[in-house]
Amino acid sequence: MSYRYPDARILIFSKAPLPGRVKTRLVPQLGEQGAAAFSADLTRHIVQKVADSQLCPLQIWCEPDGRHALFQELHKAYGVELKQQQGSDLGIRMGHALADGLSTSRLVVLIGSDCPAMTADYLEQALQVLVHGVSCVLGPAEDGGYVLVGQSVLNTDMFETVDWGTMDVLHQTRLRLRAAGLPWSELPALWDVDRFEDIARARGLMDKRQDAAGIRSASIRKDRLRRPAG
Repeated sequence: MSYRYPDARILIFSKAPLPGRVKTRLVPQLGEQGAAAFSADLTRHIVQKVADSQLCPLQIWCEPDGRHALFQELHKAYGVELKQQQGSDLGIRMGHALADGLSTSRLVVLIGSDCPAMTADYLEQALQVLVHGVSCVLGPAEDGGYVLVGQSVLNTDMFETVDWGTMDVLHQTRLRLRAAGLPWSELPALWDVDRFEDIARARGLMDKRQDAAGIRSASIRKDRLRRPAG
């Protein structure tokens, strides 16, 4: 496959969709099984979107490991590399994944699996920031965290002393970067799926993509039927 950024990697952090272990804030609305199924759909959506973009090679960083049927399904469908998250908190796990990516690639962008609003253009903006010499890029989230972090020079200090899962994550990260005198760039803010009201708009985006994929497949089938045999 020909990639536009062959010396980059996009890393997707994803939890195995185990009932009671994922999207627990949505359990009151969806139930444990429904929240797990919804989480799996979100992961499929973002993996398909990134794979179809052909920006650069893709890795799924799995938690607890890559043995779940969902990860095996995506590995077979898209040929993505499966990696295992390592570390006692999110910051350590992200730092480990970025270090691993930068050991073999010049640019690394790490995202979660629960931001269906993320597009190929958004990811390319992040890669372009890194290509043009800024060593760190952040994609802010509307809830006070961030949906993307990219690096061309490894910096794990930015993940230390951060209250993960709170509205202060982005603010604390900025303070860490500023205190270290490290320049960074920020993309426009996006939303990720954490609240009840996010369910409908996430499903709307995923349904639109599925409809578009169905239209493309139908068009390809019609084109093949019109071609003369031989």
